[in-house]
Amino acid sequence: MKFRPCIDIHNGKVKQIIGSSLRDKDDRADENFVSDKDGSYFASKYKKDGLSGGHIILLNPVDSKYYEADCEQAFSALNAFPNGMQIGGGMNASNAQRFIDAGASHVIVTSYVFGDGVINMDNLDKLVKAVGREHIVLDLSCRKKGGEYYIVTDRWQKFTDTIVNHKTFDFLSRYCDEFLVHAVDVEGKSVGIDEELAGLLGSWQGIPVTYAGGIRSMKDVEFIDRTGLGRLDITIGSALDLFGGDLKYDEIVRYCR
Repeated sequence: MKFRPCIDIHNGKVKQIIGSSLRDKDDRADENFVSDKDGSYFASKYKKDGLSGGHIILLNPVDSKYYEADCEQAFSALNAFPNGMQIGGGMNASNAQRFIDAGASHVIVTSYVFGDGVINMDNLDKLVKAVGREHIVLDLSCRKKGGEYYIVTDRWQKFTDTIVNHKTFDFLSRYCDEFLVHAVDVEGKSVGIDEELAGLLGSWQGIPVTYAGGIRSMKDVEFIDRTGLGRLDITIGSALDLFGGDLKYDEIVRYCR
């Protein structure tokens, strides 16, 4: 199990939010933590600790007045840790190469591929052609509805018709290098993990998968490690002392080593 650190950027600042509170209108979100440090500070720390494969998420939509400020923060992080971090938020076939050229190892994509509620194979093919499968992470962040987990898009505000299950993983893994899955209903709340979703992810054997959402204790970390048989990676945000929480960053780094 690897620890994949994060840098979430909203309104031009590194912060931690409650995922389900994010709204495009007026660029609103309920905040858990707002840092006085920029993206390069966190990226430099992750580089020093040998934590490659973490992700930078731009939380404002592309048409937001804050999007370019988000990008400036992201570019400072990528410059501090070239080829060490992935980036998501508004990625598509037209702009993905910009972020790869700036130092991202991968682009993380959801809405561009799962627009209008279904898998857009034309866009997925364009993305693979633009940057290559080896530079793509598909974000299958999901919410539960009617007993199933469905991929949600547009900063987790819209449900798609795509169910998160082994069949979906098998099909989409042909077009990407990794999966990132946020358990949106517990994301940013430090209320504990979605054990059912973690079990689903851990039971699939394929390309790397990272679980995010609700991790608040070493017990949660150990559960994911055990359930995923060491294959399921983790990312932790607001629960970390790095972002104002109680869970020790250094302890997580040591455990995952």
